[in-house]
Amino acid sequence: MPETATETTVELNGVRLYTRRVGHGPPVVVLHGGPGAHHDYLLPQYDHLAEGGRALLYYDQRGGGRSPVPRDVPVGWREQVADLEALRGHWELDRLTIVGYSWGGLLALLYALEHPDRIARLALVSSAPVTAAWRDEFERRFAARMAEPWIARSRADLTASGLSRTNPEKYRRIAFALSVAGYFRDPSRAREMTPFRVTERTRKAVWDSLGDYDLRERIRRAFPNGTAPRSLLLHGVYDPMPIEAARETAALLSTGVIELATGHAPHVEATEAFVGALDGFLPRR
Repeated sequence: MPETATETTVELNGVRLYTRRVGHGPPVVVLHGGPGAHHDYLLPQYDHLAEGGRALLYYDQRGGGRSPVPRDVPVGWREQVADLEALRGHWELDRLTIVGYSWGGLLALLYALEHPDRIARLALVSSAPVTAAWRDEFERRFAARMAEPWIARSRADLTASGLSRTNPEKYRRIAFALSVAGYFRDPSRAREMTPFRVTERTRKAVWDSLGDYDLRERIRRAFPNGTAPRSLLLHGVYDPMPIEAARETAALLSTGVIELATGHAPHVEATEAFVGALDGFLPRR
């Protein structure tokens, strides 16, 4: 694994953003999902990308993790894009290579549409879709998985076990794994994901700011006839985030999809294949 990361907090656009840098070489910005989550749950697997001779630049997006903001501070998609642009200036980068995971993939696309000349490469991993209709389908598929009887039985067994009193840390770990089981092809692998929390106000504010969104025509206008930035999409075949949506996005960006036999967290369920696919695409020394 790379050497110890460097952590800093920077003040930009009137908010304080937590940042983390690991590795040396060409910089790659990593955007976590949520909205309203934080970068930690991408670790330790994403850090393996730094072994290829590049620097990974993480940050907790405003309103989540170690970048909290007061309740009266706006946290919609436009503010999130503006923060990324401010960080680009802070890092003194002319153009960005971005790896966006889940909501972070959609944020990367929104940034590319607002600042097309500032994008060098885009890697979208398990990306949130570019239309509200596909996002609604994700919500339907995820809810169906979480309604499976075994999850309710497992939660009842956990409550009855008394672990919340005898081993609170183990209790929390199992409870978290059950809360995200629907994202995985193999739900038993959920215990391998680093636990995280989502700030509900931020999550709701971002989706409310997008409304009944459909970015397809904007993408076509911004990047006609194969002029999109060099892009790669990586998506799990068993992801409740519809792989059909990923294929549609890939076509809009004149690229294809690397399809893995995983759910929504390929960095957990297929770490080696995940790192290999991105390592061949991202810049390196």
